[in-house]
Amino acid sequence: MASTTTLDTGVQPGAPSGGKTFFGHPRGLATLFMTEMWERFSFYGMRALLVLYMTNSTTGGLAMKVALATAIYSVYNAMVYLLALPGGWIADRFWGARKTVAVGGSIIMIGHFLLAVPFKGAFFAGLGCIALGSGLLKANISTMVGHLYDGPNDPRRDGGFTIFYMGINLGAFAAPLVIGTVGQKVDWHLGFAMAGVGMALGLGQYLLGSRHLSKKSDVVTSPISPEEKSALLRKAGMWLGAAVVFYGALVASGQFSVNWAVWPLSIAGIAIPVVVFTRIKRDKDLSPTDHTKIRGYIWFFVVAAVFWMIYDQSGSTLSVFADNSTNLSVFGWHFPSSWFQSLNPLYIMALAPVFAWLWVWLSRRAKNPSTTVKFAIGLLMIGFSFIVMMLAMAAASGGHKTTPLWLTIVYLIQTVGELTLSPVGLSVTTKLAPAKYASQMMGIWFLAVTAGDCVAAVIQLGLGNATGSTWYFAIQGIAALIAGAALWMYRKNVIKLMGDVH
Repeated sequence: MASTTTLDTGVQPGAPSGGKTFFGHPRGLATLFMTEMWERFSFYGMRALLVLYMTNSTTGGLAMKVALATAIYSVYNAMVYLLALPGGWIADRFWGARKTVAVGGSIIMIGHFLLAVPFKGAFFAGLGCIALGSGLLKANISTMVGHLYDGPNDPRRDGGFTIFYMGINLGAFAAPLVIGTVGQKVDWHLGFAMAGVGMALGLGQYLLGSRHLSKKSDVVTSPISPEEKSALLRKAGMWLGAAVVFYGALVASGQFSVNWAVWPLSIAGIAIPVVVFTRIKRDKDLSPTDHTKIRGYIWFFVVAAVFWMIYDQSGSTLSVFADNSTNLSVFGWHFPSSWFQSLNPLYIMALAPVFAWLWVWLSRRAKNPSTTVKFAIGLLMIGFSFIVMMLAMAAASGGHKTTPLWLTIVYLIQTVGELTLSPVGLSVTTKLAPAKYASQMMGIWFLAVTAGDCVAAVIQLGLGNATGSTWYFAIQGIAALIAGAALWMYRKNVIKLMGDVH
């Protein structure tokens, strides 16, 4: 548990009483920094083991086929982002951000400890708990960072978020090195239990340090009325009852399999963004300019979905390639395949300041690429990464073990693509959002991750044993390159739809 490091003891505007600060920021930032670091440690540590455990057949794994294991992983990742939408809504209408994060952290911790139980039913229950808890926590902890400052114009605000996001990458970097090693070298379930301990440390830090958080985080901004609550409970009860009856009948008849959960969730993850955008497009309260901007935004959304479809396979198909087809020795020193999962956060910590400087440097010279061009570059990079994976898979044909440099290069290319697209996507979402949907659009942006991961699950289930083959990587890589080239060719049309946003 971290202490509230004090580098500046002067009283800052908006700092808690007592004058102590965390790198010149409110002491509550230390609480949120450590909570998020440990939560990411647990999340990425478990994720580094997930597909390896499901496909392992020799040391106590679930011995699943690669296609099913990677599809489960994709759907699980999709649900984490999908559930961030109701997670934010629950904080706004029921509990407030502070309580919602505490509940979410508790559910995540329970989920990890369920994974540590050597029972298949507990495994899937654990995944469900982690997805649900992550949705509650992820949607609100960043909001609480903003609550620590005196409004959007507080000069420390951007720096505070920078420190906070460093916690994310520190946790993500350390997790595969620690949890991955224990899970692969000692015992899978002990590794999952370590993830639970990590979340317990984060939750303990959060509860002990919550007195330093802003009072704004306790506010329920739009309390639900008794009538609305009753109607909601009725509808939820009806849907839950229908699901229990349907799946109960499948279990009773002996027809139930994991596919009965994976396929419906995959289809729902693709359908929900379509429904959301259809509803927005039919909203008569929006001006013609708003409708035009939404048409432009859909381009970015679809491109982002294609990007995340490939990018999020770092923990699935790339993880399987690392374990099965990569030489895991360097100069006679052997390391676990899960360690490759630490490359992305390492690259982000090294390259994010470079990209931040680069955009400013180009802007001063009037050469900063437009948002559309940056998206096209990101998509071209992610497509190229799978072309490299195609070559790596070809090099591994015949059971050969390839050099670790293949994956090192692939993760570097993907990180460059992420830094080109992801931060810009967050920015353009806020710029193109109609005033009526200003608060909801960030959640809609994360639906691109849901849609992309669910498309990946459908591809993996559809291709079956071909998942992870040379042409599996080739088809997706070429599709992303074509989409990136199309966005580049039509960039002027998209820019026109964006109106006064550049």
